[in-house]
Amino acid sequence: MTQDRLPSLTETTWLWLKIGCLSFGGPAGQIAMMHRAVVEERQWLSDARFLHALNYCTLLPGPEAQQLATYIGWLMHGVRGGLIAGVLFVLPGALVMLALSVLYFLYAEVPAIQAVFYGLKAAVLAIVIEAVVRIGKRTLGRSWLIVIAGAAFTALFLFNAPFPWVVLGAGLLGLVAGLAGVSAKSGGNEGQGLQSGLVDRLITAGALPHTARNAGRTFLATLACLGAWTAPVALVFAITADGSVWRNLAVFFSQAAIVTFGGAYAVLPYVAQQAVETYQWMEPKEMLHGLALAETTPGPLILVLQFVGFLAAAKEAGGLHPILAGILGGLLTTWVTFAPSFLWIFAGAPYAEAIRTITALRTALLAITAAVLGVIMNLAVWFGLHVIFTRIETVQSGPARLYVPDAASFDPVALGITAVAAVLLIRFKLGVIPVLLLCAALGAAWQLRAMWL
Repeated sequence: MTQDRLPSLTETTWLWLKIGCLSFGGPAGQIAMMHRAVVEERQWLSDARFLHALNYCTLLPGPEAQQLATYIGWLMHGVRGGLIAGVLFVLPGALVMLALSVLYFLYAEVPAIQAVFYGLKAAVLAIVIEAVVRIGKRTLGRSWLIVIAGAAFTALFLFNAPFPWVVLGAGLLGLVAGLAGVSAKSGGNEGQGLQSGLVDRLITAGALPHTARNAGRTFLATLACLGAWTAPVALVFAITADGSVWRNLAVFFSQAAIVTFGGAYAVLPYVAQQAVETYQWMEPKEMLHGLALAETTPGPLILVLQFVGFLAAAKEAGGLHPILAGILGGLLTTWVTFAPSFLWIFAGAPYAEAIRTITALRTALLAITAAVLGVIMNLAVWFGLHVIFTRIETVQSGPARLYVPDAASFDPVALGITAVAAVLLIRFKLGVIPVLLLCAALGAAWQLRAMWL
């Protein structure tokens, strides 16, 4: 390969397959792996272009790490490259998650498995707390951002405000602030561009024409992506009855794919509360178990939604075998969750460059990021209550919704395991997988000890 010649599609395909198989650790770890591979080691992209792509993907609803992979693949090889990168980033983890969902459905009630999940639930709570700390350090550099984060948490946790309206409201506030001249900087460290990357030089030379704005190409991309996304949904509506679990899965997760800004941790509170409280597809502990399984697989953390779809369909299988119904439900959920990501990239990426120069839009994005932090705080408290207490009552007091734990159901061991995991993650920067394994061992040892005594 000469200095200014793209690597072959085969070479990049092998790289995306490798990343898809090894991308453990949630969005932060996956984005860091991509940065190391395409910026630091191969210098295909400059740091500035990588960060700009990441900022654009953060602005979108859905899984930002998978969208970033699709964006980079598209930059280098157009639609073919974007499809390969986006699919391979998800496929290995999706296959593993599907297998784990089957095993969970069959064997979750086995005492030894329950004992392992006792510790994993505590680890998941610590992982969410670590996400709050990490994103807070990066985001809350100004007082107005702290106010937005606190308001988002209050609106969601106490008043059960609709998630899309919270994010939309934060974005509008940020837009107004930007138009009023408020700085778009968060107060944290700003990314510094490294040397020019290969893609940067080729775009400057006009050698990658697919990256230029083209209304006709955008229209065709939009039409194709919308068709691929909605075709399975239309089929479900054609062959199932009104109110069936299949229709509910298709509609709910399609809606979630549109309105859930801020990545996996922002999606989870919305999905968890709807799946547990509105549709009653699963219990809170099962949602925690699913998230624990997702943390142990490569690929996007949002694959936990596949687990939700699997359990929902398996429990309401109708005339199908529960495992077959679960697999179909998991595949349907996965499709409507990830298919929209290709639409946002293929139709929007050529226009994304303009966002970088508009300060008001950058400020709106920053406000959304602060609101997302409030969303993740809501998830942390909701999970925390269900990990540390075994009995919780939901009480409506005027417009406020309160979760009232039963003090007699307090579990000090679960709190202790959570504290250990949080210290290891936040203070000692230990990886997610070692923490999950340690907590699983601690939880199993404690639970099995209680069984033996």
